Amino acid sequence: MDKKPPSIEKLQYVQYDSNKESQYLSAIRQLISKDLSEPYSIYVYRYFLYQWGHLCFMTLDEDEKLVGVVVCKLEPHNRGPLRGYIAMLAVQEEYRGNRVATKLVCMAIDAMIEGGAEEIALETEITNTAAMRLYERLGFLRSKRLHRYYLNGNTAFRLVLYLREGVGSVQPSFENPGHAYPPHTPSSI
Repeated sequence: MDKKPPSIEKLQYVQYDSNKESQYLSAIRQLISKDLSEPYSIYVYRYFLYQWGHLCFMTLDEDEKLVGVVVCKLEPHNRGPLRGYIAMLAVQEEYRGNRVATKLVCMAIDAMIEGGAEEIALETEITNTAAMRLYERLGFLRSKRLHRYYLNGNTAFRLVLYLREGVGSVQPSFENPGHAYPPHTPSSI
């Protein structure tokens, strides 16, 4: 019996709501731990979600089950620019290739810009070609190679998206002044 493909049209994209922690925290942990190489404790999730829950976005299916999630934070970086950080991104395998991750990341970028972010950073394994394509398509640049960065021994790239003129060494080159990534509207993705 063939498995029915997921219904992309009925997906909901929502901001994390701390009032629904009991409903979603376990699902978030399960989805992320399935795909990411780092074993995060409950305290790591709570660190991000309690302080920056407004920068966490989820994709839910028609039964309100978790399909994808992005977890972020926003704070000053080394007494310099306000830096957004994408800590975790995961999408259920059967939903990949449908721009779910792209939409989640764009929602997070928009929220961090609203919060005053001047740049956004993340790390991803150099072997994660799908993630590298996603982030580079959105304007992120490779800023550093981090040898044996992960506990599994894999090397990572630090990627940075410069959002303001004069932040980092990259000048914005898109039509929307002050932004270094292509203008987008999450609903149009």
